[in-house]
Amino acid sequence: MLEHSYFGNTVLDYLTSLAILSGGMAAIYVFKRYILARMKQLAEVSVTNIDDLLVKMIGRTLVPLMYLGVLYASVHTLHLSKEFERGFNIAAVVLITILAVRALTAAVHHLLRSYFKVTSGSEDGEKQLKGIGGLLNFVIWVLALMFLLDNLGVKISAVVAGLGIGGIAVALAAQAVLGDLFSYFVIFFDKPFAVGDFIVVGDKMGVVEQVGIKTTRLRALGGEQLVFSNTDLTNSRVHNFKKMEKRRIVFKLGVTYQTPSEKLKRIPQLVKDIIVAQQDAEFDRGHFANYGDFSLNFEFVYYVIGADYTKYMDVQQAINLAIFDAFEKESIEFAYPSQTLFVNKIA
Repeated sequence: MLEHSYFGNTVLDYLTSLAILSGGMAAIYVFKRYILARMKQLAEVSVTNIDDLLVKMIGRTLVPLMYLGVLYASVHTLHLSKEFERGFNIAAVVLITILAVRALTAAVHHLLRSYFKVTSGSEDGEKQLKGIGGLLNFVIWVLALMFLLDNLGVKISAVVAGLGIGGIAVALAAQAVLGDLFSYFVIFFDKPFAVGDFIVVGDKMGVVEQVGIKTTRLRALGGEQLVFSNTDLTNSRVHNFKKMEKRRIVFKLGVTYQTPSEKLKRIPQLVKDIIVAQQDAEFDRGHFANYGDFSLNFEFVYYVIGADYTKYMDVQQAINLAIFDAFEKESIEFAYPSQTLFVNKIA
C-alpha cells in the first residue's frame, strides 16, 4: 500500500513529507515554548535594550523563517509540477524579502532611537525620528523591491537607467526641496538645536516646536508660529540660548557729581556685596568707569548660572532693589539728565 502512487507521489512520500512537517512544527513549538520564552525573561531583567530588540527580531523574523524552512523541506520531498514549484519558490522569495526588510528597518529604527537618546539625552525628537525613519523605510523598501525583481528574473537594468534619468530631472526641478532635505539631515545629526530650545535667527526668535523634512517651526514670544526653511537655518547664524550655561550681565549706575569722594570709593564694594548675596549669581568686576556729562558712571559685570531668562530677571530685580535701599541709607543720589546754569551778577 505504501508503494501506491497518487499525483506522482507514493503514499510513503506523503508520509515522509508529513513526518518532516510534523517534526519541524514540534521542534519550533519547543523552541518558542522554552528557549524563546526564557530569552524573553532574561531580556526583561537586563539593563540594556539590545537583547530586547534581538528577542523581538527572533520572534518576528526567525520564527516565521523556521516555519517556511520546515514547509519548504516538507514540500520538496515530493515530486511536484514545475508550475507549482515555481509558484512556491516565488512565494518563498517574496516572504523572505519581506521578513528581511522588516528586520532591517527595526534595527535601523533602534539604532536611530539609541543615537538620539545618547546625543540629546531626551525623547523630545520623536517626531523628528519619525520623519527620518519614514525616509529610510522608503529607501530600504525600494532597494528590496529591486532585489526581489532581480531574483525573480526581471531585467532591472532598464528600470535603473530610467530611474537615473528621472532622478536627474527631479533633482533639477526640485533643488530647493532637496536642499531642505539635506539640511534636515544636517540638523538631525549635527544638532545645532533641538525641539524645546530657544533660538534667535536674525531678528526672529522663539522656541523650536517641530523640525520637519522641509521646514522648522518656532513659537515666537508673541504667540505666533514662525516657519523657516531648513536651508535658511543651516545658512544662518543661530543663537541657541538653551545651550547657555551662564548668562553674562553688564549694567551701569550713575551718581551725581555732588557725591563725596569717600562714598564713591565705597560704591564698588557695596554693589559687590549685594551681587554676591544673590543665589545663582557670580560677581565678576565693578569699577568707576568714567565721567559722564551729568553723572559719575560705574560699571558692574556678573554672571547668572543657567539659561532661564526669568531667573535672570528675578536676580537683576533683587539687585536693583537692594542697591536702591543701600544708596538710600548711604544718602547717595542717582544721577539723571540735568543741567546746571551759573549766573554771574554784573554790578
